[in-house]
Amino acid sequence: MSSGAVRTGRGGAEREPGSRLEFAVLGPVRGWYGGQPLELGPVLRTTMLVALLLRPDVTVSRAELVDRVWGEHPPESDGVPGYIYQLRKSLAAAGADAKSVLRTDPGGYRFAGAGVGVDAVRVDEIAAQAKKAAAAGSLAAAADGYGQALAFYEGVPLAGLPGPFAERERRRFVERRVGLVEGRTDALIRLGDYASAIGEVTALLAEHPDREPLTGLLMRALYGAGRQSDALDTWREFRVRMRDELGLEPSEDLRRVHEAVLRGDDGALGVAARPATAPRIRDELPHDVGELSGRDDELARLVAPGSAVSAVDGVPGSGKTALAVRAAQLLREEHPDGCLFVALHGHSTSRAPLTPVRVVRRLLRSAGVNEQNIPDDLDELSANWRAATAPLRLVLVLDDAISAEQVRPLLPGGTGNRVLITSRRRLPGLDVERRISLGPLTSDAAAGLLGRIVGPARASQERAAVRELASLCGRLPLALRIAGARLQNRPMWTFRDLADRLADDTDRLGELTAEERSVEAAFRLSYDQLPPKTQRAFRTLGRAPAPEFDELVLAAMLGCPRREAESVLEDLVDANLVQAPAAGRYRMHDLVAVYARRLAADEPDVASGLGVYLHACRAASEWGEPGFPSGPAPTDSPFTGLVDASAWLDQAGDLVEVVSSAVAAGHPDYACWIAEGAVDYLVRRIRYRECVALLEVALSEVDNVADQRMSTALRFGLGWAYLGLGDPVQAREWCEEGLRISRENGDRRETARGLCGLGMVTMFAGPLDEAEQVLTEARTLAEEVADSWLVERAVSGLGYVHFKHGEYERSLVRFAESREVAVATGNPAMLGRASSHIGSVRLHLGRPDAAEPLREAVELAERLDDRLLLVSSLSRLGSAEQELGNLDLALSYHLRALSALTDQMSPWAEIEVRNRLGACRQARGEEAAAREQFALAAVLTEAN
Repeated sequence: MSSGAVRTGRGGAEREPGSRLEFAVLGPVRGWYGGQPLELGPVLRTTMLVALLLRPDVTVSRAELVDRVWGEHPPESDGVPGYIYQLRKSLAAAGADAKSVLRTDPGGYRFAGAGVGVDAVRVDEIAAQAKKAAAAGSLAAAADGYGQALAFYEGVPLAGLPGPFAERERRRFVERRVGLVEGRTDALIRLGDYASAIGEVTALLAEHPDREPLTGLLMRALYGAGRQSDALDTWREFRVRMRDELGLEPSEDLRRVHEAVLRGDDGALGVAARPATAPRIRDELPHDVGELSGRDDELARLVAPGSAVSAVDGVPGSGKTALAVRAAQLLREEHPDGCLFVALHGHSTSRAPLTPVRVVRRLLRSAGVNEQNIPDDLDELSANWRAATAPLRLVLVLDDAISAEQVRPLLPGGTGNRVLITSRRRLPGLDVERRISLGPLTSDAAAGLLGRIVGPARASQERAAVRELASLCGRLPLALRIAGARLQNRPMWTFRDLADRLADDTDRLGELTAEERSVEAAFRLSYDQLPPKTQRAFRTLGRAPAPEFDELVLAAMLGCPRREAESVLEDLVDANLVQAPAAGRYRMHDLVAVYARRLAADEPDVASGLGVYLHACRAASEWGEPGFPSGPAPTDSPFTGLVDASAWLDQAGDLVEVVSSAVAAGHPDYACWIAEGAVDYLVRRIRYRECVALLEVALSEVDNVADQRMSTALRFGLGWAYLGLGDPVQAREWCEEGLRISRENGDRRETARGLCGLGMVTMFAGPLDEAEQVLTEARTLAEEVADSWLVERAVSGLGYVHFKHGEYERSLVRFAESREVAVATGNPAMLGRASSHIGSVRLHLGRPDAAEPLREAVELAERLDDRLLLVSSLSRLGSAEQELGNLDLALSYHLRALSALTDQMSPWAEIEVRNRLGACRQARGEEAAAREQFALAAVLTEAN
């Protein structure tokens, strides 16, 4: 396998020119071909790639691959050929010769390593060179080499990959990283760079506290830095821990380091000349900021070299101060001139924010400047502060800043100082090298913090309740500490008791209060500092119809222009009261949302926000907004049509939440209208289960709405969704029940709709004679009520029935009628479907004019982003071009169809695509490639 370096995201490791196919495994698994990223796909597919990649040029059997990926719990159908195929497709899509790289051998599969670059291989090569340099006495080259190797690591190796093979390799790579740090630290100690050595080994010891070589290196580095007592303290702490936890004594090697420290034996410890200890200004870091938990990545970023000024912001209670103080503690040894801490009181109920003049005067006094020599003018003060600190190396923590203007005059001079700023606001006006925004802890970290506060014994008895309580606390450190303190002080309470008390939004914030600490008070401080317009927007968001929203929803609820709504949302993001998970999308932290809902009682009703979703769902339907016969009359819509509305809904998240929110807000009518309108969009997007879920929520409220049509409309929607799920029995039951109700109500239009749905179900499930009868009745009634959409559906269904009967000319007549309706109504979705049907029948008949309508169907499917129509039309267009002898063009269409397949589609769609692709390969004389496609189609057929 080639030693070509791979592209990485940080650390200085670069791709060598000439390396064509490259992979990074020392972090999240990624790949490139010719410098362009590869789409490796879902996690199991990536795991299978790694299982072959890390054992190059070795044939691995299918059974062994299954064992490597799934271990003792393999699935009933492993789908290995499908995964291999998809991996090859990813490689081929990037231009690589996939089959020569990922080979099928007798008995298994093999990854050909020649010419392939892997970061782990490059690390081994660089480390070997560094080891040789160290042995030869070239310590600077050794330290640099080990540093280059470490730069390839980008977090947890093989991050997120499951299975026993990935876990074994992950442990191997982690162990290798530890060895690299040990080699680099030894070289740094021998060079006399003790500060860097201490930083390297301290960060790693936090992850591996029981590793003796690391402890020995830290003792040597501390001793070399003139901190003999700290080195001895490190020995004592390690020895006590080993005795208490493992019942062991330290090894002989570590004992020799201890004895050398006691003797002051520089030679035995391998240290250069030690510097005299520099006097410190003072150490003002507080000791009562609470335990830092679950912030390892953020801490590593704060203490990493290369950042003079760092800013930490986050939602109130997220642990900003604890993080900054812990980072300052780790940085103090590299900054011998002192650690200063200033509470700026940017968000305080008892004190006004400190003025810059007052703070700089205090800082100058801390730096030893005589009070009589300190001026009063802020500019002069700031200049004097910069001059005083220019030659120093100190750490300055500016906690709870309210603005960039408050902080800017406080920044020290020189290049050796580190400044850590915390604020509830983003401080966009402040130039900083590194910004870190804190959100909630992970579930594991939050549960762990609760368990440590209350006690492992109590926590181990209620693991599920601990996690639930952590979730109800929004996984915020402040809320977790308050909850933990309440349980500490109430030994008779269980975790379940407190979780039950927090379950109701009405009482949750009140329960999260302990003496002067209060989650609600923390939120109130941030809210009180907002301008009135922004406060109103925050309250209004307490009534937002979904956890995630955009400026369009807020604009509707506030009755203001979109640009104004966007501006106020960005202000709330800067205040860390709203999060921005993606560009143009916003959400609130769970506890902040609870607080907003408490303030929202007098704000506009949620109906205006629900109206945006109703507009979107109806505009994204083939009916179009004017095509819905009941509900609110169409008004000025924010959407231009089906494509625009569908794109907005793609970003809107789970629509079940919106329908549930409408029910909870007392708007069952909107719940039903939105659910009905969403059916066509969700089915087109192949989100059948979400469609069923939201329809069931709405149907549970149908008796509470005045719109009588909803009783049938929702049932017909369920029939259509279950048909998409491949459950014709349930689909028929829902259609028949809705049809019965519509007839009882005398609603002829809904009856026609029900007949169309029932006819479609019967068309796919049989018998065909019954389907023809039902669809004929549906067409007649649809024409009587003048509903063009229903007419087209019925006629299109009849065309399919004729096709299944073998009456191909009659089928073409019906599909031609369907196309005429589509053209007359100007409905592109309807037209795309009709064109695809016409082309498919012509293709079946071997007619040379099949390609034209299929090409039109492809263009419309792409415009509408109708994925299922796109796949079927592309595949059949490929076959049509193949019949015309255009084999290269045919292959391109088949490959596009294959790449457009998604996991949500019916396996029969993939079977058709693979069979048609196989036939095309065969026509091109590519027998092996054709057999592969036919084999994959056969596997899928057997599985279904």
